[in-house]
Amino acid sequence: MTTNLQGNAGTGPAAPVGLPIDRVDGRLKVTGRATYAYEQRAAGGAPAYGHILGATIARGRILSIDTRQARQAPGVLFVMTHLNAPAQPPFGPPVPPTPRDVFTRARPYLASDRVRYYDEPVALVVAETFEAARAAAALVQVRYEAERGEFELAPRLAQAYTPPRTNAGFAPDSATGDFDSAFSRAAVAVDATYATPYQSHNPMEPHATMAVWSDAGLTVYTGAQTVGNFQAGLAATLRIPPERVRVVSPFTGGGFGAKLIVHADTVLAALAARELRRPVKIALTRQQMYANAGHRAAMSHRVRLGADRDGRLSAMGYEVWSATCRFEEYCEQTAVFARALYAAPHRVTRHRLVPVDLNRGEWMRSPGEAPGMQAFECAMDELAERLGLDPVELRVRNEPGREPETGLPYSTRNLVACMRTGAERFGWQRRQAAPRSVREGRWLVGMGMAAAIRPNYLGAAAAQVAIDSRGRVTVRLDMTDIGTGTYTILTQIAAESLGVPLNRVRVELGDSRFPRTAGSGGSWGAASAGSAVADACVQLKRRIVAAARGQAGGAPAEGAATDVRFADGAITLGGQTQRLDDLLARVAPGGLQADGRVAGMGDAYKAYSQHAYGAHFAEVAVDVDTGEVRMRRMLAVIGAGRILNPKTARSQILGGMAWGIGAALMEQTLLDARYGSFINHDLAEYLVPVNADVAQMDVVFLEEPDLNANPLGVKGLGELGVCGAGAAVANAVYNAIGVRVREFPVTLDKLLPGLQAAEGLA
Repeated sequence: MTTNLQGNAGTGPAAPVGLPIDRVDGRLKVTGRATYAYEQRAAGGAPAYGHILGATIARGRILSIDTRQARQAPGVLFVMTHLNAPAQPPFGPPVPPTPRDVFTRARPYLASDRVRYYDEPVALVVAETFEAARAAAALVQVRYEAERGEFELAPRLAQAYTPPRTNAGFAPDSATGDFDSAFSRAAVAVDATYATPYQSHNPMEPHATMAVWSDAGLTVYTGAQTVGNFQAGLAATLRIPPERVRVVSPFTGGGFGAKLIVHADTVLAALAARELRRPVKIALTRQQMYANAGHRAAMSHRVRLGADRDGRLSAMGYEVWSATCRFEEYCEQTAVFARALYAAPHRVTRHRLVPVDLNRGEWMRSPGEAPGMQAFECAMDELAERLGLDPVELRVRNEPGREPETGLPYSTRNLVACMRTGAERFGWQRRQAAPRSVREGRWLVGMGMAAAIRPNYLGAAAAQVAIDSRGRVTVRLDMTDIGTGTYTILTQIAAESLGVPLNRVRVELGDSRFPRTAGSGGSWGAASAGSAVADACVQLKRRIVAAARGQAGGAPAEGAATDVRFADGAITLGGQTQRLDDLLARVAPGGLQADGRVAGMGDAYKAYSQHAYGAHFAEVAVDVDTGEVRMRRMLAVIGAGRILNPKTARSQILGGMAWGIGAALMEQTLLDARYGSFINHDLAEYLVPVNADVAQMDVVFLEEPDLNANPLGVKGLGELGVCGAGAAVANAVYNAIGVRVREFPVTLDKLLPGLQAAEGLA
């Protein structure tokens, strides 16, 4: 007996997967009914409010801390310092045993008199109102013994060391052939060093938590990207079983990597709520987030490219030096993408770290690839110019047949198609190779491009799907929606698989009581959670079929073929069609449910090189007098497998492109090297692109389903939009004015000297 339960539902013209469906949670958000962490109401009574006081030195120890005035201030309930904080386990070594342990390790706060970075929490004041807590925190008097800190990267590259691994567990170095010899013999060579700055995440929702204790344990309402990691990290910190920690995060107002692990707001809210036996809310201020919620580390990139006169690479070298926290090492996999991007027989990549007295770096949208491609793809542009070769053609000539350093075949690879399609759509043939060739009044106009690549991941995930006697479907999993459209695509997957209308599906997310997933991070969310939901739907259809056969008086004879179809809210079985609600009302009045799962990266990820691809094109205009850069147009052509929802996918890529504009032209967290503090710590002075900065943007998808990646054939794309986008903008600026800036961002002060020299004004 054979029963086809996959690929048979909703395959007609109205199949929801692949359609630009509006966000199913959109109405909740625009009407203010989507409840975020700080807006949650506690069942355990009126909450108290906490405010964190941060250290005013970057390295040293607390000599004394006087909380008497704060404790006597109006409305104050509790003041916590290292002198009276509950015992917590030690933080542990800078490098935990496995990459997974980074997410789940204990993260104690107020645990000693040591100060490890500027604005590290040294006290928590809890009061009846936020205002009272903040006012009282200003009354806490702290005396420090400051020690000399080291904060800068560039002057200390000689102190760098080799880390045991990079983020995601990649080896820090790779080498193939004899790079030094091949590079020295290359007919045309580029040896360029680029600098990328500290950057800060700045999600619209600040880090915030409400903690509530009960006889059952701890419940925390917070903005999380990975509910399971928060649960494990809190349990380890509080020394309680994970099952006594419930994490609830139905809506998260942006994350970009900043909400992958617990931070001070979550741990301190839990500790204070346990002491006071009432709910406690804590939110980091925007200013506090810069030191206490992670950042992208400053980096120095040396790119060496050697090629023959025809533009074929013979040598490719990429070395990255990155700042890292002393007490917790973090190394972005910045050079790893270069191991798979272009063909070259002689290759080397290296990652080195320089310890600094700052808080740890953290994952930030497209960790590694975003800053790495910004440098590397600018170097490719420099090589194209020295060769007198079109930048697109240079990249096409170095297209590998297999992944260069592993020899693995590519599962799918449409990078050349992305570049060719983008060049045609963008009007690349009109680009003038010589800088300063196109002038419109006081504006010099230029075009630039860059390739995009990002590894494709699949995380282990589980899901539960239930259907009631009225044909209503409920999907549950602890996956989070950080603004990416997760609610919508999971609704589409379930509706198509079960053959029911979209409005008959309800997706519930962000609760640790639901089946566990890999969460939102690494661009694996759609593939991982979506595959688990699809599998749960297959299992549920089997249960429905079994119930239907039982109602019909038994299964068909052994060996007979049975045609089963789920569509339009009905099931067709053995030539007979019944509405699902009618059938279930008879055979399963209590409803049916099933669990599904995906195991994560299996044998296919060992047999194939798994990546998603793209190409970015940009046109800019630069004012010859002021150096002001104006974006005119941008285009991204994306190859990321099957596209589940073109509308939400396009939104993700547009966000990445805007991020690339910011990284290229304005975004940087400025460090005061005297005190180890970030000084532009708000959205007034930390510049990000706004609507007037981004100009005309377009996104094109080249669909190429990849069933080696996951059952849905999708690939991660959320972070792909930023990979290479900044390089395309920087390359366009160079094409416009002939000034090459290698220290990002490309700001007026770096452009004006070259502009003045070119205009004969220097």
